[in-house]
Amino acid sequence: MDIWNQLLNGFATAATPINLLWAFVGCLIGTAVGVLPGIGPAVAVAMLLPITTQVEPTASMIFFAGIYYGAMYGGSTTSILLNTPGEAGSMVTAMEGNRMAKHGRAGAALATAAIGSFVAGTIATVLVTFFAPLLARYAVLLGPPEYFLLMVLAFTTVSAVLGKSTLRGLTALFVGLALGLVGIDQITAQARYTAGVPELMDGVEVVLIAVGLFAVGEALYNVLYEGRVKETRNPLTSTHMTRAEWARSWPAWLRATFIGFPFGTIPAGGSEIPTFLSYATEKKLSRHPEEFGTTGAIEGVAGPEAANNSAITATLIPLLTLGIPTSNTTAILLGAFQNYGIQPGPQLFDTNAGLVWALIASMYIGNVMLLVLNLPLVGLWVKLLRIPKAYLYSGILVFATLGVYGMRQSAFDLVLLYGIGLLGVLMRRFDFPTAPVVVGMILGPLAEAQMRNALSIGEGRWDIFLQRPMSLTLLVLVVSVLVLPRLIKRWADRRALARL
Repeated sequence: MDIWNQLLNGFATAATPINLLWAFVGCLIGTAVGVLPGIGPAVAVAMLLPITTQVEPTASMIFFAGIYYGAMYGGSTTSILLNTPGEAGSMVTAMEGNRMAKHGRAGAALATAAIGSFVAGTIATVLVTFFAPLLARYAVLLGPPEYFLLMVLAFTTVSAVLGKSTLRGLTALFVGLALGLVGIDQITAQARYTAGVPELMDGVEVVLIAVGLFAVGEALYNVLYEGRVKETRNPLTSTHMTRAEWARSWPAWLRATFIGFPFGTIPAGGSEIPTFLSYATEKKLSRHPEEFGTTGAIEGVAGPEAANNSAITATLIPLLTLGIPTSNTTAILLGAFQNYGIQPGPQLFDTNAGLVWALIASMYIGNVMLLVLNLPLVGLWVKLLRIPKAYLYSGILVFATLGVYGMRQSAFDLVLLYGIGLLGVLMRRFDFPTAPVVVGMILGPLAEAQMRNALSIGEGRWDIFLQRPMSLTLLVLVVSVLVLPRLIKRWADRRALARL
């Protein structure tokens, strides 16, 4: 009953006029971000992070969450009509959705994508409601050794999964860890790695790094390297489904919801893996396999879209309960929490229960808003694609510059912003992931503090990490993440050579 009472209190907070307005604006912007190829939710949230200095915490987090899952809804529109996924998670939707559109069934594809997203998002939010407090209750029992190794596990998994290679991911992580060390040491109160620059005494702002790497880096990279792509638009039909299409869609929605949810709770490559798994499952179980790859199968749209939204919703569990981001956007959201002096983790459900439950309640509300926004207004979203890329990216640069300058009115911050932006361009150019930089910068100082606390408990002995069952388990997991993929790859290569 305690969960129900807290959820009702969350609805009371989320349903206030101002918070409803922030949720609506977030969903609106998120849908637009999902529609526009190349502008992901991480870029949008990073660009808007400076508003956290002016907006009340609950409203701000509701706004950012709306952008996050709104982008997942919007990505299906361009995937189906233009074969241009606005989000990586919508790539699989384009495979069957665009074929349906070419054969005059765009309306049915759009309808099953939007309704499937609503069903999966709602079920996943129910699971978050019940599982997140339970996980937080057990996570409170962890001590400094466990917390340190939990953060090390986050470092290794995010680096190994989000990068093209483990080496590239770890390189990006160490860049973030180095940036996190700049400023005043937490224990000795000595300045370190400031190079005598007074502006660096307080450390490097997480907002500045996030905006520079994601917003400025993305805009500059697209201007410098991305060529123009001509899209072919398919006709938009009325968004409704026949009874047979409903009967084929709803089992796919349910299956995909439970495929996607576990992947959101672990750093397993975002929503791409569950969407491909869902597609493969539907293709295998379908009674109309001949439609796949030809005229377009509606199950091939319903399943991946539901898996995508279920996985995205589930990413909030490790973020809220353990303070561990499992995607680019949740890494930026972690920075947004810290801007308010709030540290996500097991204590969050006790220290900031009002904010957490209002955020969860807003997800129920946001799913309804997004259903309304996506079906009747789909024609409006398609028109956004007519915005010239030059205007779009120049607007991003202007907003990013004004936002960062508005934080401290410092010219040095602007120099640092564009320096970090150029670093972001180089990282994209050579396939280095950017998310580990933000994760390392945010979690690095926390990991350092927990490591020092653990060594104090162990009186300076490093075997403190081997003496406790949970910390030993986490250490084994860290080693497994680093070693197992290489062993599996080597084993697969040997089998391939043996077949020749």
